[in-house]
Amino acid sequence: SSRRSRPGGGFRLQPSDPSDHVIIRLVGAKKRYRLGQVTVEALRGVDLEIRAGEFVSIMGPSGSGKSTLLNLIGCLDVPTEGVCEVAGRRTDRLSDNALAELRNRYLGFVFQDFSLLRHLDARANVELPLIYRGLGARLRRRLAEEALATVGLASRMHHRPGQLSGGEQQRVAIARALASGPTVILADEPTGALDTVAGRVVMGVFQKLNRERGITIVQVTHEPEIARHAKRLVRLRDGRVEEDAPVPDPLDATGAADALAAGGERDPKEATA
Repeated sequence: SSRRSRPGGGFRLQPSDPSDHVIIRLVGAKKRYRLGQVTVEALRGVDLEIRAGEFVSIMGPSGSGKSTLLNLIGCLDVPTEGVCEVAGRRTDRLSDNALAELRNRYLGFVFQDFSLLRHLDARANVELPLIYRGLGARLRRRLAEEALATVGLASRMHHRPGQLSGGEQQRVAIARALASGPTVILADEPTGALDTVAGRVVMGVFQKLNRERGITIVQVTHEPEIARHAKRLVRLRDGRVEEDAPVPDPLDATGAADALAAGGERDPKEATA
């Protein structure tokens, strides 16, 4: 199916790049931090290419550099040495404003703790980043409602986070990332606060976005089963890439996401938090 169109329109989708288009490239990327008198070498020379339309899981023990790598890819930090390119732009050569523009144009973020504002309903949470981008109220509302419908929450857009289950809150966070039309979604432990069933639904949503929209997904996880929903696994150890290989027999959770549309929008067997 084409990545350039979808029924209903609405989002700015993945550009019609050739399949070998590299959207993220790191070459000899190192990152050092000063903690008092101590220098911490979080990344020790990472070489990594991620192509448009990939679904990649990043794993590794605590302290292996996973979060640091995600920060570099997400333009939240720049390497101390080496190169990090996002959409063809070298991040270490960009001003803070240019880095922010790169984030806003290409990247969506999903975090373990959902990062929702408790006093706002689901639609208002999804609209918030669109306000910062200067979009008018009518367009913001339409994009937010389409994004919530995409993750199976059309009937719950006026519920506040406290009225939603953990899995539903994470799907609101995915809708928030999706509403601005990202090329890449970066997810940091997206199922870390969820039970198994809700985690599977989130993986199904990611897989559908990846397959049907061509959105590139890069997720950090410590859960082997969650990692197997991707097509490629990158393992870090001591700030270096230890393994980079296709996932044999990836798990398919799209049925769990499809069940939301077929049987209502609540996560199966999940109670409201």
